Amino acid sequence: MAAFRLGAAVPAVAAVERLRQVLEDAPATEAELRSLLEQAGGWERTLRGRVAASEQRLRALADDTASPLAQIAAELRHVEPLRRELHETQSLIEQLEQRARELRSAWLLRSASR
Repeated sequence: MAAFRLGAAVPAVAAVERLRQVLEDAPATEAELRSLLEQAGGWERTLRGRVAASEQRLRALADDTASPLAQIAAELRHVEPLRRELHETQSLIEQLEQRARELRSAWLLRSASR
């Protein structure tokens, strides 16, 4: 299962890194912005699903009084980085959407003034 996670994460990591570059004013086309938003949205949905599954496991462990504390701690160690990554990804998506609106407005202004 870990290989699946890693394999699924590699393109997402590259997309998130490119997203950061674009937010630091790296040039990007409209098509690339749309593609980045789509990829980041997919990664956000993946992270949301992983966080929800982990939280469900935590609830089940908490409901079972025989659950070992070590198992609960391991699940908490698993979910916390996912939550941080989810929040970061959501923040980057919001910033990219704002940047895309600004770029579209600038493009429209340039087109109107020609």
